[in-house]
Amino acid sequence: MSAAIRSVPFASRVVGKHAQEILTRDRTRAQKLIAGLHPHGPRHILEERSRRHHHHHGHVSHAAGGTTGGTTGSAAGGSVPTSSDAGVDVTDAGVTYTAAVGVGSPATQYTLLIDTGSSNTWVGAQTKYVKTGTSKSTNEKVNVSYGSGSFSGTEFTDTVTLAPGLVIQNQSIGVASTAQGFDDVDGILGIGPVDLTSGTVSGTDMVPTVTDNLFSQGTIVSDSIGISYEPTTTEGAINGELDFGGVDESKITGEVNFVPITSTQPAGSYWGIDQDLSYGDSKTLLTSSSGIVDTGTTLLMIATDAFQAYQKATGATMDETTGLLTITEAQFEKLQSLFFTIGGTQYEFTANAQIWPRALNSTLGGKEGKIYLVTADMGSPSGQGLDFINGFAFLQRFYSVYDTGNAQVGFATTPFTDATTN
Repeated sequence: MSAAIRSVPFASRVVGKHAQEILTRDRTRAQKLIAGLHPHGPRHILEERSRRHHHHHGHVSHAAGGTTGGTTGSAAGGSVPTSSDAGVDVTDAGVTYTAAVGVGSPATQYTLLIDTGSSNTWVGAQTKYVKTGTSKSTNEKVNVSYGSGSFSGTEFTDTVTLAPGLVIQNQSIGVASTAQGFDDVDGILGIGPVDLTSGTVSGTDMVPTVTDNLFSQGTIVSDSIGISYEPTTTEGAINGELDFGGVDESKITGEVNFVPITSTQPAGSYWGIDQDLSYGDSKTLLTSSSGIVDTGTTLLMIATDAFQAYQKATGATMDETTGLLTITEAQFEKLQSLFFTIGGTQYEFTANAQIWPRALNSTLGGKEGKIYLVTADMGSPSGQGLDFINGFAFLQRFYSVYDTGNAQVGFATTPFTDATTN
């Protein structure tokens, strides 16, 4: 791993203890994405910056440029999400990620949800904020509403330690006086674009995110984040890694292939890509379709017509208890791979990758030994400008890179691409 790359390990946890709840979360999230609520992809950010670069103010500072650009600088305004118009964020997610984050010096450790769909970092939902010599109140108020939660409190600046060698000086953090919907964590580590902080802190336009400050303070050389997962058969395992500033080459087995953010809307307003999807050697499910890569979606979601074609090709039946497709052992033995063609590169999603880990069937409310498929119906036909969501199930098999500066997404195979642990 390059010295320029800094990594943060995290644990993944499936939200809800029943597949119906997971499926509902994923479909609700998909419909919000199709509606284009609070877009936060790099194309949106770059377009907004270009349009509004004469109106830069607040305490977001310009960072060093370079070929990768910066996540700081002129950024778009926006409204604070409310309970009625809240966008897509961690509270919608069917799978969540937590990391141990130190705040202060000496640091107090907080368990924070990692959220790519919001950008404020805050603590105090459970473990109370401990002031140290590095803690400074700005006396500004912070208010953020999420899909099904919220917090309000006071802004401080403090030293934030994400990992050894990944220490941020004078990071803006919210210290919660009230928090709702965060019963088992201490707050959020917001790693979304800076635009999403607009209007959340009184007396300023936007506040630099942890990624902004890592970049501007010279800790990382690129405003990009690599994400590594591995398939797991244990709930709550430390099975992920955030790589700030680039790619951890020890996690991949081939080159990272980048593709530009799609121009098709609404997919292009998020981490959107174009891809073809086929089952086996000859069954085409989607052609030149646009969709997104989303860490907050648990399943592999595809448009209704593609889902119906997949169900027919596999011979799967709908399980009424879970709402997922199920197949017999004999059908599993004959299950062919799904093939994702992205930017001219083909990625094989094996038969084992297509099934829920059988050791975790209880997390679905499913039956022991039964085989459930992770491909699900998005609930809308193809041609909507967002025909698929490559969620957690897909990302467990491929390393992904989210490059804001170059408005692109990258993928690479990993040692777990062909794993048979499910």
